[in-house]
Amino acid sequence: QVQLVESGGGLVQAGGSLRLSCAASGRTFTSYVMGWFRQAPGKEREFVADIRWSGGSANIADSVKGRFTISRDIPKNMVYLQMYSLKPEDTAVYYCNARGVAGDYWGQGTQVTVSS
Repeated sequence: QVQLVESGGGLVQAGGSLRLSCAASGRTFTSYVMGWFRQAPGKEREFVADIRWSGGSANIADSVKGRFTISRDIPKNMVYLQMYSLKPEDTAVYYCNARGVAGDYWGQGTQVTVSS
């Protein structure tokens, strides 16, 4: 059973930084794309960043390019979203996602609140 468990969210002032973590378990993710999405109140869930578990370049949404980076630690089965220069508009619930031929999986989300 695939599990994605996010952590690291919280309240931060504008201009601050946070690192979100996603602990992935339950299968081998070699062929998967691991990603982060977010959903702000009253808005649809949107793509933030993703990276292939097996390696390669990452994809970053234009709205966070230059401020957010995504990485993964294969031995630890972890995926990270490092967020710098946070803005109030980055406030949202952030979700870890794993998608591959065998399915599309989501974590429960972690709240990020950026105060102005």
